[in-house]
Amino acid sequence: MEEEIGLSLAGLLFGAAGWFTLRYVIFGFFTVNQNERVVKTSFGRAQRLQTTTLDNPMAEHLRPDERSRYQYPQVRVITPGGPYFRWPWERVHRVRVATETANLAFDPEDPNANRGGSMLDAVTKDQLNIGLIGQLRWRVSEQNLYAYLFGVKRPLVHVLGYFISILRQRIASFEAPSAGEHRALPAGDGAAPGIDLKVAEGVSINDLRKNLRDLNEQMDRDCLSSAARYGIVLDASLITGIDPPAEVESALAAINTAHNHVGSEISLARAAADQKIVQSRRAVEIETLNAQAEVEPLLQLANQLADLKRNGSGTGLLKAYVRNVKLQLFSRARAAFMEVTK
Repeated sequence: MEEEIGLSLAGLLFGAAGWFTLRYVIFGFFTVNQNERVVKTSFGRAQRLQTTTLDNPMAEHLRPDERSRYQYPQVRVITPGGPYFRWPWERVHRVRVATETANLAFDPEDPNANRGGSMLDAVTKDQLNIGLIGQLRWRVSEQNLYAYLFGVKRPLVHVLGYFISILRQRIASFEAPSAGEHRALPAGDGAAPGIDLKVAEGVSINDLRKNLRDLNEQMDRDCLSSAARYGIVLDASLITGIDPPAEVESALAAINTAHNHVGSEISLARAAADQKIVQSRRAVEIETLNAQAEVEPLLQLANQLADLKRNGSGTGLLKAYVRNVKLQLFSRARAAFMEVTK
């Protein structure tokens, strides 16, 4: 009986040892793919380095009051390759670092939000509710994996909310950049007094539609601190469409049509004026050349007479030249009147 108990105990210990070897030794090896980075934790604590995020260039985009709040430790990152080994008390955290795309209207917590994830609502500076369509490219920052893994519970949800709040604030306060050419036309320019060409472009939806590139660039600059805050780099925001409310669509179409008509008329007037200016300049150049062509022979003749007077005053060359000229004139004249002295 005792011998059977001993054999059973030995078999149990052998099975436990085999299971431990299979579970924690053989399956303790792991590899890392090319689009992955790995952080190991030992008893829940990541393997840290001696630096923090404040020692990284990404911290330059943080405000002074945020530097102490987002001072995350730098962790040891396992790069692609392997095999690597982990002990039973260690845990492997895998992170995808490939660039991913998300819809601006996507809400990870509520798929039915924002019209089913198809359009994001915002309010302009003139109190119009508009819909935004676009995409957001993002990736995990390898230099701040601690913030992504342990800083916030759901980093993507947090970053999308952070981006959308900045976007709505920009939409509510957006103004078209001044080009220095918007001005009120005086009555002498063919327009009624008091017509301001900036009126049509002062409509917030028109400003946003015509300056989508500026808006996207502003969003990229405003979100540079997301890597230091949450460990997510926002590569680019691509706002591709802005839909106005249905009740103002016709009014906006009429405004845009009138503005395009005014702009077309002004362009035609400027083109006609520029053409007349060019023609006037050409006419002045032609008359100037004609005058120079008439004056040039006289200048040459004056120079010749001066040389004759200077070099042939004693030999009578000048008198002979004058005599020959008179003879040519007499040959062409029909009548000649000569002074006779008495």
